[in-house]
Amino acid sequence: MKANAPISFSAKIEIIGINPFVYLPEEVLLVVLGQAQKDKGKIPVTISIDGHPFLQTLVKYSGHWRLYLNTPMRKAAGKELGDTALFSIAFNPKPREITIHPKLAKALENNTEAKGKFDNLPASRRLEIVKYISFLKTEESIDRNVTKAINFLLEKEPFIGRDKP
Repeated sequence: MKANAPISFSAKIEIIGINPFVYLPEEVLLVVLGQAQKDKGKIPVTISIDGHPFLQTLVKYSGHWRLYLNTPMRKAAGKELGDTALFSIAFNPKPREITIHPKLAKALENNTEAKGKFDNLPASRRLEIVKYISFLKTEESIDRNVTKAINFLLEKEPFIGRDKP
């Protein structure tokens, strides 16, 4: 097998709290950990769900490695909780740079209170918001979710499964 070649497996989509995920079979996990040459921390990976490609991060939580699947990923692949899907996964060491969507940047620029709260969030939470909006496909869903993100920062409504920033 060439370095960082994808390895395929089938898995059932489960949930922990509000977070859908799949467990990797032990032999698949060992290959990915070997590709990454580490077994701690976050491991950036390239995945596909039934042939739909995504960038994601493999993380260990409560003693188990999990591949979390956000809503845009599941929608693109047409998969829901309890469904089984065909996955492929490989370690992807390329730097991840996700630029903030122009509509979110403008909305933050136009609302200094929301911008201040956004800037004071932990980097991981800011990235979570930026990623969520950047993966949306339609202008309607982008507009709707930018509004939700601003309202979330202003503590007016929940967003991305959270009640408060």
